Amino acid sequence: MKFSTFQKLSFSGFLAVAMFLASQMQAQNLTLEGQTGGFLTPTAYVVYAEKGQFFSHPAIGIHFINASKVIGNIETLSITESFAGRAELGYTRSIHQFGNEGSGSASAAVVPGGFSQLWNANGMNIFHGKVVAIKDGQFGAWTPGLAVGGLVRTGDKFVTGQAAVLATEAENAYCYYTGAYLGGLCDPQVPIPAAKAYTNGDVYIAVTKTWAKKPVPFLVNFGWKATNATIFGIGGQSTRFGGRIFGGLGIPLPLGHGIVAVPSMGFTQEPGTSKGLGTASYTSLPLVGGKADIPTTLDYAVRVTQIEHPHFAFDIGIGAVASHIGSAPTFTFPNPSPTGTALVDLQAKKVLGMGLSYRY
Repeated sequence: MKFSTFQKLSFSGFLAVAMFLASQMQAQNLTLEGQTGGFLTPTAYVVYAEKGQFFSHPAIGIHFINASKVIGNIETLSITESFAGRAELGYTRSIHQFGNEGSGSASAAVVPGGFSQLWNANGMNIFHGKVVAIKDGQFGAWTPGLAVGGLVRTGDKFVTGQAAVLATEAENAYCYYTGAYLGGLCDPQVPIPAAKAYTNGDVYIAVTKTWAKKPVPFLVNFGWKATNATIFGIGGQSTRFGGRIFGGLGIPLPLGHGIVAVPSMGFTQEPGTSKGLGTASYTSLPLVGGKADIPTTLDYAVRVTQIEHPHFAFDIGIGAVASHIGSAPTFTFPNPSPTGTALVDLQAKKVLGMGLSYRY
């Protein structure tokens, strides 16, 4: 992956959660998947509970991702509750709207109806949990927080689930036209299956430190996760369960009247493969069983929140997800052989993201 000078300098940063004072200030800020943390990746904090209370007030989050050109728009609705300031559980519903790339696009020669058909699903469910093993500052001012957690996504039909449907449609068309071209028969056609819903998940370790003193206050976050999902499940199933790293940095800037803005930058590694998405030959059906080139996700954003005892946080930023991820054969029926290749372009190199979190 090629980076500009600015991207190289910010590679250790992450679309995250930088606050002014203490770890409690992270409490109501939920990720895209509903965990306490930044826009995408969890931190070593949980939803804040008032002193002496075992249960916290619930934190809710609403997020929006605009990737409408191919992938489609995604909204998430989350609710998360913590217990004794050491653990949290929550649920997120991810809602998807169909992308704009249709049958009139050049990609229709590779996938019937265009690449957006790979995201022809309503969304998925996400269940998440976390336990804080070491609290930030527990053994001294420089002691970082450490948390372990995980999540499970169910009903994920994106890409991998849709691939068999599209492959069957393509095979039926291929069989029909090549059979007619060669004087053969293609009856009966293969029944088109329903899209399969997959279950995938992550397990992770996050290390986070908030520094609220001079010369520069900051929050730094770094972690490792094992996952079998590509692009947080939006890219479907990866071909194996493997380890990835994430990290980030945010610097708070006071705006006055108890409000702070936090410019932040970051990354999260993605699995390099996605079942059903990538280069394939016409004999193994287009876009099925191939290997995609999924880049590291980069994020640049600003969070606006209250300095003390915050109840809300608003995030807005740009994410670099993926553009060209490989190539696939194209066909001009009734020619039975591929006539060339086409780049698989997700058109998600610059996507807009927004999020609002609130703690009662």
